[in-house]
Formats: sequence, structure tokens, C-alpha cells
Amino acid sequence: MATPLTADQLLKALRDEGLHVIEHRSWRTNNRNHKGPWGPTHGVMIHHTVTSGTSSSVELCYNGHSALPGPLCHGVIDKAGTVHLVGNGRTNHAGLGDADVLRAVTAEAKMLPADNEANTDGNRHFYGFECVNLGDGKDPWPAAQLDAIERAAAALCRAHGWSERSVIGHLEWQPGKVDPRGFSMNSMRDRVSNRLDTKTPPTQPAPTMPNPPKAPVVDLSKLIAAARHNPSAKGTPVTYAGVRIVEAALVDAGLLAKPLLDGHFGTTTVTAYSRWQKSKAGGGYTGKAADGIPGKDSLTRLGKRAGFTVTA
Repeated sequence: MATPLTADQLLKALRDEGLHVIEHRSWRTNNRNHKGPWGPTHGVMIHHTVTSGTSSSVELCYNGHSALPGPLCHGVIDKAGTVHLVGNGRTNHAGLGDADVLRAVTAEAKMLPADNEANTDGNRHFYGFECVNLGDGKDPWPAAQLDAIERAAAALCRAHGWSERSVIGHLEWQPGKVDPRGFSMNSMRDRVSNRLDTKTPPTQPAPTMPNPPKAPVVDLSKLIAAARHNPSAKGTPVTYAGVRIVEAALVDAGLLAKPLLDGHFGTTTVTAYSRWQKSKAGGGYTGKAADGIPGKDSLTRLGKRAGFTVTA
């Protein structure tokens, strides 16, 4: 049981453990604290993303989706072993789990009971790391990624004075979950235990640090097609994946409500984009030039603000 780390303390703990850490957008204030308490913390939970690709996985975990708003964890660990911080505070990663498991983790018991109930709020009590992996049992876990999972878990245990028994997998917390799939949590706890025995954590050599992920790309023609087609479509079909990137930018600009970040360029998104076109930052357009259908100039301006590039 412990008071949650501050953003600065979390960042320092991870880097002191020799990890390469990227601070993603406004991660320090990205949380779900308005939905419930955060803390006291009792442990670290490991997940797999069921996705591929670093940039898209990080964006998904930062924003969440229509059924589960973000952030979906505190950090995303990619295949190269880089930790991307996406949240600080309460995050949507653990869900409801077994109270007996929580008591065992809190007591750092040698054995975990079976997770056969979903009656306790895990988002309140656990740090969460999503690891980029399809979770199909075939997608490999590179050595650099497993090393980073070990280091991230050990960093938080070290910061709070916990042992490796405060590290669990999602499958040990919530009935029906299988993540992380591809390695056992007992083997990972053994690795964390060995690392915590070291007084001075070794640092990964700087030359091996991977480059930051490339900026997302939005295809203007596909976006325009979605903006013209989606408002009249039934339901909320996702006609182009780039819509979600643009909607996330509109949310950050305060022009679109976060629950509407669903990948559907419907009438609300058209209205929000029209507000962007009319704004000074979006180009100050009027009339038909501000009808909510993206143009290259306004989209490029939005991309510079949000960190994506535009292709015609």
C-alpha cells in the first residue's frame, strides 16, 4: 500500500532503472481521476495491447475509444523496449477484479488465489503497462521488450519498497482475461526479483536507444470522403482510420467532446471541424470554406498542432 508517485517521481524511477522513456503529449494530466479515486496503490499490472505498431498503439492507449475512454494505461512498452508514458493518475486498464487477489498482492503473499470474481476496482489500486503484442500466442516478445517490462515493474517496486510479488498480470486479476499471453508471470516475477537484488541498476547503453516513432499520417482525400459519407451513414461506421487521429486533435483543441472520439466523421465532427476552420489557428475561414469538410491548409495547420502529417 502506498501513495501514488507524482509524474516527476514516476519518470525518474523509470529512467533510473535504465529505461528509455518518451513523454507522450500531455500525459502528466491525462487521467480518469474525475471518475473515481486514484490510490492507495498496491502493485503493477502487465497487459498486452492486441495491436501492432508503436505509433497507433500509443495513440490508442492515450485516447482510448468510444467504448473505453483513455488513457488505457500509464505506459506503453513497445517492441524495442521504449516506454511511452501516456497517463498519470487513474487509468482505464484493470477494470473490476477479485478482492481476494488484491488482498494477496497487498500482503505480498507467496501464492495468488484464483481470480473468480469481479467485485473490486483495480483502476484505483494498480499501475498499468500495456505491451505492444497481438496476444495471439504467435507474435514474438523480443528480448528488449521483456527486459523493459522487467525494468518498468522493478522501477515501481523499488520506488515503493515492494517485492516482485506486487507484480501481476491482467489474467491474474480479472476473470476471462488472458493477457499477457506469450510468457508467464511467474517467470517475469523471477526476473523482477533478480533485478531488485541489485543495489545499483545497470543502465542500457545509449547507442541502442531507438528513435521516437514517426508522426501519424492522414490522407486528405480519404478524410474528405469520410466527412462527406459518414453523416448520412447508419450507425457509427469507421470508414477511414485517420478520422480518429483528426478527432483526437479536435478534442485536444477543445472543439470536440472526448466521448465522440469514435472514428466516425459524423455531423458533430463536421461541426467541430468547421469551428477549427473558422478559428484563427485554423486559418480564419468563412462561408463555404468553413463548411466542416477538411481542406489541405486547415488540416495541415491542425497537424502541426497535434503532431501528424498530411498527404494529398
